Amino acid sequence: MATDYDSPRKADDDLGEDSLQELQARRGDKASASIDLDESELAESLELPGADLSNEELSLRVIPRQADEFTCSRCFLVHHRSQLASDVNGQQICRECAA
Repeated sequence: MATDYDSPRKADDDLGEDSLQELQARRGDKASASIDLDESELAESLELPGADLSNEELSLRVIPRQADEFTCSRCFLVHHRSQLASDVNGQQICRECAA
């Protein structure tokens, strides 16, 4: 539940002063606050798993592995040399996989 820390706080003796009608009215106000969404907009913005993306084109620049980087033999991610934990028989393992 969100709390407004800037609003004045009620003292313990003030808490008992709220009448039952005030409390019910507040609860009714909170229940009536709903979000009105246009269903057609919602349906267009949703993308389902397994959707056909064959007509979509993705373009990005691929940078080759640099001289100060290595590929971990367990997770197959490219890391900086500072992340090298062990190098046994050409099997380079990063610190994260070695832990």
